[in-house]
Amino acid sequence: MNGFRPGVVPTLVVLALLPVLVALGFWQLGRGEQKRELLASYAERRVAEPLSVDELEATADPAFRRVRLHGRLDAAHSLLLDNRTHAGKVGVELLQPFLDQASGQWLLLNRGWLPWPDRRTPPVFSTSEQTLDLDAWVYVAPGATFQLHADPRTAQWPRLVTTVDPARLWGDLGRSGFAHELRQERGPGAYLTEWPVVAMGPEKHLGYAVQWFAMALALCALYLYFGWHNAREKHHGSGHESTQHV
Repeated sequence: MNGFRPGVVPTLVVLALLPVLVALGFWQLGRGEQKRELLASYAERRVAEPLSVDELEATADPAFRRVRLHGRLDAAHSLLLDNRTHAGKVGVELLQPFLDQASGQWLLLNRGWLPWPDRRTPPVFSTSEQTLDLDAWVYVAPGATFQLHADPRTAQWPRLVTTVDPARLWGDLGRSGFAHELRQERGPGAYLTEWPVVAMGPEKHLGYAVQWFAMALALCALYLYFGWHNAREKHHGSGHESTQHV
């Protein structure tokens, strides 16, 4: 033990930080694996034949399932999902209730992104009053449940929101509807429909994991270095004192 004297404070620091750094590294690896599974599921389901709304409601895992819709949009209750950018331009995503006539079910349809360069004027969009046949896919938001921030008793339509909760929207409107957002594919009435599946790819999480593990390794290396350095200093100091006494 005479060859290693790290000191109490460095030891306490390492004991406190090392488990955290290692845990963060493994957490990032886990997130990366989740994203890989998510992307694989997305790729598989996006090439499958669309389901009917009745078939969708009977599906235990609706995420990324394609759906065929036949019905009309409700232009009177539009949601504008704010803070959405595309190619460096600011804008919103337009979401509207859609009544599927075959099932009688309400669904919240995201018609895509549209620009909003001037906040002094409202975004410009149009809504068809005709019966539409279109395809969409189910978007199940990861993480926390979406919440509407506007008070339904005072909010004006179209309603500008930063997050959307379809289930709460149906409650505000006194309707029964599907609990997840549907994102429209290219077709009648669609705006820009190029959504990223995940905001951060698996490779990003791997990179962050490498950084956390590298920090943990550097912490251990510093701990060992200062432990041996302090021991040498102590040894040299002791030897110098012995020489002076002689």
